[in-house]
Order: sequence, then C-alpha cells, then structure tokens
Amino acid sequence: MKYIESVKNQKVKQWKKLLTKKERELTGTYLIEGFHLVEEALKEGDIVREVIVSIEAVIPAKFKLEGTEVTYVTNEVMNAISDTETPQGIAAICDQKKIRFEDLSSKKVLLIDAVQDPGNIGTMIRTADAAGMDAVILGEGCADAYNPKVIRSTQGSIFHMPVLKGNLTEIIGALKVQNIPVYGTALEKAVSYDQVEKSETFALLVGNEGQGVDKKLLAQTTQNLYIPIFGKSESLNVGIAAGILMYHLRK
Repeated sequence: MKYIESVKNQKVKQWKKLLTKKERELTGTYLIEGFHLVEEALKEGDIVREVIVSIEAVIPAKFKLEGTEVTYVTNEVMNAISDTETPQGIAAICDQKKIRFEDLSSKKVLLIDAVQDPGNIGTMIRTADAAGMDAVILGEGCADAYNPKVIRSTQGSIFHMPVLKGNLTEIIGALKVQNIPVYGTALEKAVSYDQVEKSETFALLVGNEGQGVDKKLLAQTTQNLYIPIFGKSESLNVGIAAGILMYHLRK
C-alpha cells in the first residue's frame, strides 16, 4: 500500500500545482475531488491515472479500481491538495481528453464565447450533456474546462461530453460549410427563439455574462435569437438561457 503523510512530499507538491491552469496545460492532467466525480471518472476506464484516498476514508466496493494506482494519504495531505472547504477524503488525477474539432460529428454543438464564470461553464456542459448535444466548444476568454469549480458544476458530464477549445470564427465558418445552422443569442437583429423550427443539426452560440456574444461572431451566424422576458428581470443567466435554447432547438 502506498502511503504519503507529509505535505512536503514531492508528489503532493505536484498534485497541488494542478490547481493552476498553467500546470494543467503543461501536464495535460487535472485533479478531481469527491466520491461521485471519482466514480464517474473511473467508469470511463482510461482517463484516471491515480486515485488518492484519505487513510480514514472507505472506498466503495462498486468503484472499478482494477489496474488503477491508489495512494493513501493523511487528512493533512488531502486538505492541502483540496479546492473545497470540506474534502470528502478522495481525489484522482485524470488525463485530459485530446479532442479535435475535425473528429467531431458536428450535429449539435454548443459554442461558448468568453464566459468567465466557472459555475456557468460547468452548468452549460452538464446541460449540454443532458440535452444530447455532441460537443461543447469554448472560445477565447472562457474559464478553463478543467478548473476545479467547472468540474464540480458539471457533476461528471465533463467525462461524457466532448469539450474542447477552439477559434469560434473558424469553427462557425466550418459549420456553415457543412450546412449546419448557427444560432447566435442577441437582442438586436434577432427573432424570438420560438419562431425557429427544431432541427436534428444546429449550433448554438452564447456569450459573456455582461457583454454577450462578440459582434463579429454574431455577424457570422445564420440567425440570432432572443428569449422574451415577461417579468421585471433585465436578463437571464447565460446557463439558463443556453438550457432553454438547446432543448427548444433539438429535434
């Protein structure tokens, strides 16, 4: 049994570095926490490099750990590598999936422009998974898909849904070449979302919490949509709006 008790251990220092975007990009790995996320990651079969368990925690029998490295640590070590206030006593190091736009089926795609809140990004990945979307593409200025807060907000959908970074200008162009309609979200030069027919193929473009979608991207879309506001609220949260539109547009 592998056991680490010091926070000064080199391996522990490396795990802690994965809380930074720079280290995640450098190594192509990321850290997840909690029983639910670890269980969901293990179901994927090939992304979990190592499971880290507090010496006081009990690993459920249903966890598929065959062939996976397991390291036990003290509570002090677990607290040191955790991004949460009350760690559950289990974490894992995972490999980032290497996905290219060219490899996607591109039938139903969510495009996200400059959304900076990790909770919103995670919620949209989770909702896209639930709505049966084929991929989520993060444009420039978006929160990192492997940010711990994003991962927690996805509730495991990060393991099921293809998520990649990309140049949205180029991707919108490629989608239109494939005759896939691209719907932007805006108030100007837009129609109410319920005027658009459902489709088996489409791309939905949503944008920054305060500024909305970049106007240069909106100029490329097939049609821009808005969701009517019937109450006194000025706007909808981007995650809520994306959910309404994904479910409405899909056939």
